[in-house]
Amino acid sequence: MNIRRTVITAAGAAQHELPLQRLVDRDGTVKTALAIVIGEAVAAGAGEIAVIVRPGSEEAYRHAAGHSATRLELIPQSDPRGYGDAIGRARRFVGDEPFLHFVGDHLSVARGERCCAEQVVAVARTEGCAVSAVQSTREHLLPFFGAVGGRRRHGDHRLYEITTVLEKPTPTRAEQDLIVPGLRAGHYLCFFGIHVLPPTVFGLLDSLADEGHRQLSPALALLAERERYLAYEVDGSRYNLGTTYGLFTAQLALALAGADRDEVLSLLVEQLARQP
Repeated sequence: MNIRRTVITAAGAAQHELPLQRLVDRDGTVKTALAIVIGEAVAAGAGEIAVIVRPGSEEAYRHAAGHSATRLELIPQSDPRGYGDAIGRARRFVGDEPFLHFVGDHLSVARGERCCAEQVVAVARTEGCAVSAVQSTREHLLPFFGAVGGRRRHGDHRLYEITTVLEKPTPTRAEQDLIVPGLRAGHYLCFFGIHVLPPTVFGLLDSLADEGHRQLSPALALLAERERYLAYEVDGSRYNLGTTYGLFTAQLALALAGADRDEVLSLLVEQLARQP
């Protein structure tokens, strides 16, 4: 499976400014969230990158990409119709090849040497099919994520055969349809914000658009019915920048996983000691 291209969605009304925010990366350098995501895509071997943006924000995104700006094709979503529509704008860019996809308002921090995108791409290449990164997530966070149900693949505790995909399910619906044997009670496999998707996803998005659906999860539900589709529980954590304290939490995670860990821990201890 040849995965050369990346699609980053960043045009949502509540999303479009988040990739432009600056953080200190694990190596101690200041970067935008967009530049950090681009670095993951390049490390995973998918360095031809399209970003779906709001019209008028192109210059800000080129500036935020820094030295990687020449890698970008910026595609405006002039008439925002949802997440699925945003991905559909990249059809010409992607062509007939599988592609790596990031949600632009998420950052990931790997626990090992390989970044999270590298892990997902490696599984997709080995298995020759679509793969979505997932993370075991507590029930009260279900309103923020799409989630999957399925069965663990024999011999690999991180790999799952997907049978069901639901967008932001209620706890009651999740308990009925998304129980995965082996997960802790009250936890579900929720999307991580990184996917390797086949070009057939565009046709599925088109079919759902005719019915008024503009989200990715319903298209992935159809994909699970028609093709082999896996979930991979990556060795790392995701951080939704759009939640309360999302940027703070992502920055803290990067700092604690990076070169300045000891200094950051000392600063945290000092701050805690000053609290009444």
